[in-house]
Amino acid sequence: MALDSRIAAVTDRVIARSAASRRAYLTLIEREREHGVDRPRLSCGNFAHGFAAAGEDKSAIIARRAMNIGIVTSYNDMLSAHQPYGRYPDQMKIFAREIGVTAQVAGGVPAMCDGVTQGQPGMELSLFSRDVIALSTAVGLSHGMFEGAALLGICDKIVPGLLIGALRFGHLPTILIPGGPMPSGLSNKEKQRVRQLYAEGKADDAQLLESESASYHSAGTCTFYGTANSNQMMMEVMGLHVPGAAFVNPGTKLRQELTRAAVHRLAAIGWDGNDYRPLGRCVDEKAIINAAVGLLATGGSTNHAIHLPAIARAAGVIFDWEDLDALSAAVPLVARVYPNGSGDVNHFHAAGGISFVIATLLEAGLLHDDILTIWGDGIRGYAFEPVLDGDDLRWTPVRESRDETMLRPASAPFQPDGGMRLVQGNLGRATFKTSAVDPIRWTIEAPARIFHDQDDVLAAYKRGELHRDVVVVVRFQGPRANGMPELHKLTPALGSLQDKGFKVALVTDGRMSGASGKVPAAIHLSPEALGGGPIGKLRDGDVVRLSADDGTLNALVSAADWMARDQAVSPKPHIGTGRELFAFMRHGASPAEQGGSAMLAAMCGDLGEGLLGDGISLDKNIEDKEIDA
Repeated sequence: MALDSRIAAVTDRVIARSAASRRAYLTLIEREREHGVDRPRLSCGNFAHGFAAAGEDKSAIIARRAMNIGIVTSYNDMLSAHQPYGRYPDQMKIFAREIGVTAQVAGGVPAMCDGVTQGQPGMELSLFSRDVIALSTAVGLSHGMFEGAALLGICDKIVPGLLIGALRFGHLPTILIPGGPMPSGLSNKEKQRVRQLYAEGKADDAQLLESESASYHSAGTCTFYGTANSNQMMMEVMGLHVPGAAFVNPGTKLRQELTRAAVHRLAAIGWDGNDYRPLGRCVDEKAIINAAVGLLATGGSTNHAIHLPAIARAAGVIFDWEDLDALSAAVPLVARVYPNGSGDVNHFHAAGGISFVIATLLEAGLLHDDILTIWGDGIRGYAFEPVLDGDDLRWTPVRESRDETMLRPASAPFQPDGGMRLVQGNLGRATFKTSAVDPIRWTIEAPARIFHDQDDVLAAYKRGELHRDVVVVVRFQGPRANGMPELHKLTPALGSLQDKGFKVALVTDGRMSGASGKVPAAIHLSPEALGGGPIGKLRDGDVVRLSADDGTLNALVSAADWMARDQAVSPKPHIGTGRELFAFMRHGASPAEQGGSAMLAAMCGDLGEGLLGDGISLDKNIEDKEIDA
């Protein structure tokens, strides 16, 4: 099938916009490959430090005749999704020896659990932990001991952070290796029902804890389709996983064989062979478009409206919300996974999963097949699912859905668009995820109630002050104000108001969880309140109109009144729980649409006026400068 003209138009726009920055990035990684630090360039003293503890691999590393794989791991055993990684490095070293190569742990990165920190002070560190992970990845790979990289990560900020950091070493072939979701426990729908009962005072702490622990019950990723599982989908649609690896449960023979296949494949795509596939060439404009298409087609997490532009910028690609909005209009919703449906990611995988999604999107001309992946020729090789034939791993095509209540072909989708809209008006630009919201609620017009803290929203709810038609505005929640925490704990209260028949919406410069649904929400509002965003002019009682139907977000206030208003005074930043350590990241953070990152703002420039590398401009509006090689 020929590529859909609307996908082609967005792709062409991104390629044109990114021409100078992408060229500069490719020149950078070529320079790093030819002149950067690697084992042959290390002094004897440098080199000896690098293999001193390598044990039985020491002689092979010294010989420099085969790839040494740098493992960057996000293991900890508090985070259920990452607990399985504890044994991966030892297994991967064995798998590497099977084919005559070696592997070492290059470094570890933090892995924050948003489930633990949701609604807590630590959530204000969450978004910026992505940059810490990127920096930690760069530190690990900076030793020059490695000719390939294996990235072990799954959850919300971890995969984007690993990828952003590894892209600074884009000359290295790189594979992301997932751990898989935990088996299904208590259904997500039942969990959400108990949460709402608790918000209404109809369930106690013991009942809530019993429900939560029956849902989150073992090692593996949480089973709802939030940011963590959206990460896994995107890595497959970009061709950075072994095909079908995302949603195989931990501790299974198939899971182990997929990890073995990843290690073996990484050794086959090194620069000394005939099939060199560096990460920086794999992550290009078309791969970014594929990630966005996959996200939209499956009703994935809104957090990727922030992460995907950040990943793109790290590869010299400039991708924005208008691109995402245009793609959403072209891409049908072919999956309903909780919170957009009743089944979880295990049910999704059993129904055909990502393999079927890729197959049907290719058939409809909605994906770029002609991208460089870590596997075969193009993304078509990912329309296959892995199975064990005895002890042998093989792949079989997935041509049809096994459950059309969860997965449908692109020719007969659940809805004709991808369900992530750009809304904009006199309050700025924001993201509205429509795929989980009843279409009768896509337009809400109601008086605003203004808050500066999510706990104040819950207190007002408990006092009965929000039991009416209301647009709840929570401001000073952007990257520069307090690190842009997720406001997911508002969902049960707002959902309860909606169920009582009130017209309810949320407008915020903060984030919602990738698992939020049901209640209309304009999130990631830019510019944020701190620094003069229009949301800072809103007052209690102002009528706000939010509409995904026509893509608008406006305060219905006269122009004269609006212009005469002063900005609200920003609250003082919180201290404690380490939040003060991240002050420099808040102060330098770019807008949400550019990734909400101080690191990328410094590297790329808040307005695109910084440097991608030594003398390499990332700005689409200034001339590409010559590299001092």
